[in-house]
Order: sequence, then structure tokens, then C-alpha cells
Amino acid sequence: MADNNDIFNPTPLAADYNDDSIVHLEDMEHIRLRPGMYIGKLGDGSSHDDGIYVLIKEVIDNSIDEFTSGFGKKIEVKINFADRKVSIRDYGRGIPLGKLVEAVSKLNTGAKYDSKVFQKSVGLNGVGTKAVNALSSWFCVQSFRDGQSRRAEFAEGKLISDSDITTVEGAANGTLLEFIPDSKLFGNYHFISEYVERRIWNYCYLNRGLTMYYNDRRYYSKNGLLDLLENNLQSEPLYPIIHIKEGDFEAAFTHINGQSNDYYYSFVNGQHTTEGGTHQSAFREAYARVVKDFIKKDYAPEVIRQGLVCALCVRIQEPVFEAQTKTKLGSTHMAPADKNGNYDSPLLKTYVLDILKRHLDNYLHIHADTAEALLAKINANEKERKEIAGIKKVAREASKKASLNNRKLRDCHVHYNSNNARRLESTIFITEGDSASGSITKSRDVETQAVFSLRGKPENTYKINKEKVYTNDELNLLHSALDIDDGIDNLRYNNVVIATDADVDGMHIRLLLLTFFLRFYPELVRQGHVYILQTPLFRVRNKQKTTYCYTDEERVAAIKSTPGAEITRFKGLGEISPEEFKNFIGKDMRLDPVILHKEFDTKGVLGFYMGDNTMARREFIMQNLRIEDDESIVVA
Repeated sequence: MADNNDIFNPTPLAADYNDDSIVHLEDMEHIRLRPGMYIGKLGDGSSHDDGIYVLIKEVIDNSIDEFTSGFGKKIEVKINFADRKVSIRDYGRGIPLGKLVEAVSKLNTGAKYDSKVFQKSVGLNGVGTKAVNALSSWFCVQSFRDGQSRRAEFAEGKLISDSDITTVEGAANGTLLEFIPDSKLFGNYHFISEYVERRIWNYCYLNRGLTMYYNDRRYYSKNGLLDLLENNLQSEPLYPIIHIKEGDFEAAFTHINGQSNDYYYSFVNGQHTTEGGTHQSAFREAYARVVKDFIKKDYAPEVIRQGLVCALCVRIQEPVFEAQTKTKLGSTHMAPADKNGNYDSPLLKTYVLDILKRHLDNYLHIHADTAEALLAKINANEKERKEIAGIKKVAREASKKASLNNRKLRDCHVHYNSNNARRLESTIFITEGDSASGSITKSRDVETQAVFSLRGKPENTYKINKEKVYTNDELNLLHSALDIDDGIDNLRYNNVVIATDADVDGMHIRLLLLTFFLRFYPELVRQGHVYILQTPLFRVRNKQKTTYCYTDEERVAAIKSTPGAEITRFKGLGEISPEEFKNFIGKDMRLDPVILHKEFDTKGVLGFYMGDNTMARREFIMQNLRIEDDESIVVA
């Protein structure tokens, strides 16, 4: 037992807490020290929500606010992939020249605080471009206003040059902002063009009349969210897309087959709210209620919504988001409360319900074919629900029981569906066999990284139905571990990483897992949560240094720079020691995202690789097979 005197003689602290402990950080220093508070996470560009894309978004958001205020119908975005410089030019009013430096370097400075200037802006806290400035190794802003211009340059958020106000000939009003994300913070990052292009398209869908250029390619949408849905549907709609637009509300939606839940592209004031929020909840509730009243059948809301795909946008005054990255709306009303805490605007859910009552109910009464197709889909959903209800209950009980003592899952402490500050880092590695999972388990970050070990090759799910998924122990445990049975709102891990050997068996397991996700949980892939782990193929070392190489080109370069090198070819994950493995799943982890392009033929691709066309597939594999020497060699 501890001595009671310890209460009066506590162990001395490692450092005294005194006046010197109180540290003041300048605005830019604070952003660089705590970037997660401002952009969510850093990352290296592999994930669509990595910091480098948030920086681009923050700048474009300001240009969009100019457009929605009636100034400038064109925005130009350029990325030089060689030097990683981003340039964004809009043709709005231009930042007032006298406050140019303050506008991009002083927190709590900007026009967004004046709601008369920016009525329905994306960002209202004046942080965006300041964060971009602070997190860039080089940052330049130039404003053009009525024939005059001013330009300022910064390095790591510190002003290095500021020109006088000069006269310029023929320059249109607006702002040019250029920056290079700081590699000291983001590491060896890279831009994935598809992620940027997807954001560009979303801006165009949400702002009809806006023309955007990305690396000189023109982007324009005539029909708003209707275009978004038509360009992103992976299956044929069961009835023509219903498009409703009134005031500050717009939605386009239809049903498709082969989807176990409803799926949303949701936006607030042009901000892509990937985690939904109160506006999405309002639509889900209102849609189920209106359809239920129309069909006059007491079906559960999830039955009515199963297979629904919807693009949704609401514009509200001074929106309240749950984080600076603005991925989830928290506002309950169409406008904020007054200084006495009273609301003059309607509840968000009442506003959405009233619009759907008028438009959707009328549409279904007028378009009998659509109403008939919708009812057929809902009846099919109810039939499927009844057929698998018993099996689903037994499977859930079995998975809960197994999860209490599940040796196949080594869980982490921080999950994506929590409020933890590190939630975006939450990762699950799906591995093959105990040897590979053992190495990852011993070298992982137990706070944010979990490991799920497969017993071998999972079942080919190309032809099976949902009932078979629940009766397959391994697949049942996998989707239970992810907690995606009722949609991905409760997804436990932001990053679902397939970690298999780079051989024939490993590739086959990758395909089997991707088939499972694409068939039953396509939204997991659509929202950018699925990745392939890249591990080194070679180790090149001598007594002075060790280099891990992921490609033949890297191996050749390493050999040239390493005299007397020994080269080892890794045959599988299991033969990489935990001490080495920690280098590959830490801050320098290389992930290849699984991206669904809008032209991607999911059904056709899965049919070719996972269907019955054995001979055609065998011929394709033989024509593309590469044979490499696996033995270790020594270069003199």
C-alpha cells in the first residue's frame, strides 16, 4: 500500500509550471503547430480528404463565394505536377488592396464576418486562406481591382515581399493565389488528378452558370444536380431521375438495384458534406414520410429508401459545421438565432418536408410509370428484408459472440465514428494469413490501426446473394467489424486497407475483396475509403545505408547510389520483420486508392475477372504475365 504521506509529497513534475510555461504563438505558428485543427489531417495525397486537397478547396471556396455574390463567372485552376505548384485565378471583385496581407495572414480578419457581404458563404470564420498560407513553403497572392494591383509573397506563413499598389493595363478584376504545400509538413506528397477533377465537377454541378478550367480543360454543368447524378450512377436507374428545385433547396434522386442502403451526394452552400448532417437527415426522414403516405403502406423507412441514390444541396445562412473541414452540418434552422437566441427562420427539417410534400407527391401522382416502378422496388425491398431477417439476426448474434473473442480482429482504440481528434487516421488492415497479420500487429499504432486476418481466400461473391453473405462466417465477421451492415454512417475505420502479397494469390485475394465491397457496399469505395497497401519489393543495403524500393526504377537508382549493395527480393509480407514493417505503415506508408471513375463499368469488369469466362481470363493473364527473379544477389 502506498504511504499516505505521498498525498502531501507528490512526485515532482518533469518541468516546473510557471510564467515561462505560458507560450504565445502567432497566428501562422499556431496553424503550423496544430494543422489538424484547421485542415483535418495532413496525409500524402493518397486519400481524397488529405490536407493538400483541403488547401485547394479553401482557396476555391473563396472564389465560389464571389461567384454566388454575383461577381465573376470563371475560375481557373492549374497544378504543375513537377514542382507541385497550385495556381487559382478568379474574376471576382479582388481582395481589397489595402488589406491584402492581413486578409491572408491574420486570423479573424476578412469580409466573411459581414453577413451582408456574403449571405450564404461556405466559410464564415476567416481561416481558409490563412491555413493555406501557413502550411505552404511558398505562397503568393495578387489582387486586381479597377486597373490597380498588389502582390505579396510568403514562406511558411511569413511575409517575404510586398509590392506597392501599381497600375496594370488590361487585367480583369479578381484574385490570383498560388502556393506549394510544405513538404516539411506533408512529406513526399503527390496530387491525384482524379480527386481534384471530382471537386471541380462538384463546384460546377452546384453553381450553374459557372465555368471552371482545370489545367486548361473546361468544366461546365447545365442541369446542376441532375447532371451530377446522371454522370455518377453505376447502374441504370429504375425510373427517370426526379429533379426538384425550389428556393434554397435542390435534389435529384432515383432508385437502382444492387444497393443495400441509400446513398447521398450531399452539399451545403456548395460544400461537400461527406459525413452528411442535419440537412441529409431531414431529407431522409421527409422522403420516407412522403413516399409512405403516397403508397399507403406501413413500410419501415429503411425499406422505402433501400437503393435510393440522391444528390442534395441546401443553402442556408451562416451554416454551423461540426469541424473546420466542414464535412458534417450541425445547423438546425435555415438561419442562425438572433442575439436573444430566437429563430425567425424555419426548422431545416420542416423546410425540406414542406418542399417534398408539394413536389414529390405531385410528381408521383402525375407520373404513373415512375410511381409504379418505385412501388415495385419498395415491395421487392420488403420481400428481401423478410427473407433474410431470420438469417441476419442469427448472423448478427454469431458475429457479436465471435467478436468478444475474435482472434482474427486486433482492434484499435480510435474509430472513425467517434469524436476523437485522430478519427481520420483510423485504419484497418485486411491481411492474408497469420504470418502477415502478425508482422503488422506487432508494428502497428495500436491507437489508430486495427488488423483483420483472413483465413485464406474469401468466397467469390460475384454471383451470391446477400443471404449467403450472412451465412459466410468470414464475410459476416468482416462487415460486422467495419459496422457497415446498415450503411456506412457508422463506419468504424476511415481507411480500409487491403494488405496482401504482390503475387498471384495476393492479387486474387485483392480481387475477391474488391468484388465483395463493390457488390454489397459500393458506397465504401465511392466515398474513397478503400486502399491497396504498397510494400517494398526490394531491399538494397550495404553497411552504411538501407533503401527500400517499390519499383524496378527505384531499385536501379538505389543500386547506383549504394556501392557493394546486397539486394533482397521480398517474396511476401510474412517474411518482412516487424521492425522493418513499421517503416511501411507509419508516416511514410504508401497507399493506392481504389477510385471509381464515372466511366467505370463495374458489372462488366467484375464479370470478366470474377465470372465464368475462365479461358478468356486465362489468355489475358498469360499475355500480361511478368516473371521476375526472386533470388537475392550481391552487386560488387
